[in-house]
Amino acid sequence: MLMTPKETRMPATDLLPLAGKAAIVTGSTSGIGLGIARRLAAQGAAVMINGFGNAIEIEKTRGVLAAETGREIVYDGADMSQPAAVQAIVDHARRSFGKVDILVNNAGIQHVEPIESFAPAKWDAVLAINLSAAFHAIQAVFADMKERQWGRIVNVASVHGLIASPFKAAYVAAKHGVIGLTKVVALEGAEHGIACNAICPGYVWTPLVEKQLEDQARSHGIPREQVIRDVLLKQQPTKRFATVEEVAGLTAFLCGPDAASITGSALPVDGGWLAH
Repeated sequence: MLMTPKETRMPATDLLPLAGKAAIVTGSTSGIGLGIARRLAAQGAAVMINGFGNAIEIEKTRGVLAAETGREIVYDGADMSQPAAVQAIVDHARRSFGKVDILVNNAGIQHVEPIESFAPAKWDAVLAINLSAAFHAIQAVFADMKERQWGRIVNVASVHGLIASPFKAAYVAAKHGVIGLTKVVALEGAEHGIACNAICPGYVWTPLVEKQLEDQARSHGIPREQVIRDVLLKQQPTKRFATVEEVAGLTAFLCGPDAASITGSALPVDGGWLAH
């Protein structure tokens, strides 16, 4: 018997492919997460942003996003390392939007240290934010997505979910775990209209990376241009940073109608890093 898709296109316009959808983007008050929130809203979705920072600045960011896109933008300051707070942000989104169609797990932290001195508390914190938070958030939205027979989950992993670098034990372990989780969720959601994918960026130009650039230049005693080429971008053949907009564009595509058959994938945005 020929099996046909339950849904060939989302009920939206080409200009606003996410019209009528509601999204949560964790870790989205700056950097990659903010870029993703902006792109989803620009394509028609109501968006809940999340993250830490100055309350006045966050409200300004929320207001600017709403004004730019004409969408409903809501903020929740949940600490994603706490399972109860993860459930609470999902409940908040349901109260605000009536549902959660799209979940982007972007919240993450990093710690760099040799294994023999890697602080157990740092290991626990990195795993909690980078991996466990994604599981708890997915669990909180999954049943409703199955009931509606539609959902999009995008996990922002890393090129370090596919390869390793020294001194990043917790981060590499967590990001590998995120990709494994992505595959399991994709299999469990496949017959229910739920697609789950992971994005694996290399170095992306963000304020956080810019600060790291200055720190590396001081530590190595070399010019920032040399840090860019010989330290940060050593493994990226393009010798350029990916942009927030590039990552946001791929995320929005994965949430849209043309990506319905893409699920369980780990998609690099790495300037050719993995082609070595």
